[in-house]
Amino acid sequence: MDDVQAVRPRYSVGLLILAIVLVLLGIELYASLIAPDPRLLGALRWGLLAAFATTLGTLPVLFSLPFSQRANDTMLGFGAGVMLAASSFSLIIPALNSAKEQGAGPWGAGGIVAAGILVGAVGLLLIDRLLPHEHFVKGLEGGKARKLKRVWLFVIAICLHNLPEGLAIGVGFAGGDIVGARALAVGISIQDVPEGLVVALALSGVGYRRGTAVGVAMLSGLVEPLAAVLGVAIIGLSAALLPWGLAAAAGAMLFVISHEIIPESHRQGHESYATLGLMLGFVVMMLLDTAMA
Repeated sequence: MDDVQAVRPRYSVGLLILAIVLVLLGIELYASLIAPDPRLLGALRWGLLAAFATTLGTLPVLFSLPFSQRANDTMLGFGAGVMLAASSFSLIIPALNSAKEQGAGPWGAGGIVAAGILVGAVGLLLIDRLLPHEHFVKGLEGGKARKLKRVWLFVIAICLHNLPEGLAIGVGFAGGDIVGARALAVGISIQDVPEGLVVALALSGVGYRRGTAVGVAMLSGLVEPLAAVLGVAIIGLSAALLPWGLAAAAGAMLFVISHEIIPESHRQGHESYATLGLMLGFVVMMLLDTAMA
């Protein structure tokens, strides 16, 4: 009986992955053949790149390759640095420019972007408080968390983590700056490699089998192309939403950096390595963004 219960989460995760893949294939078919939309196709395909990067990061766990906690924390810091630079150069600055192009003055553009950042952060905070999930650092959070199987609590937590990244990709493509959107997607994909590894290692470390750990990490990556498509759809409602969408995506990413990634990277006593990783990640993403602009 215990063996059956241990296997069930793996099958459930596998079925959910299959369902999401079918949905993504349907969106691809729609955007390619029925209603061609380069923004939607770009967001979907580059969101899939981020999902693939997350899967790529799980390979060391799949093949049982050893990985030190110090290296783990350094990579977490690197991912935080990439997200921090992406928030600044790929989201906040374009949001300010977009607001000015729509007629706002310097103070008006700053006010719109500031409000958007706060909306994104508070929105993710509310979701974080309401949805039941389990963080690797702080344990159970959200309503009625104890009534769900632990693996699904982790799934929800990781999806909350990846949601703003996918939305950022989608909003970037919706804005029409394809080069900047690709730079943002590449940066997010780079940080998704260590993120996929960290997720798989963490799940494996709390007792889940390798297959389940890798499956959950893959599932978390598939959230990004779905969120990217959602970002395009939201901005497609009105061009006036673009600076708000860019700023909100940045605010949500900043919330994740402060609320989850930095505390996780510092809790094992490797703060110096995590900070060096953050600085390196920030510089890499800054160079990537400015070089591809």
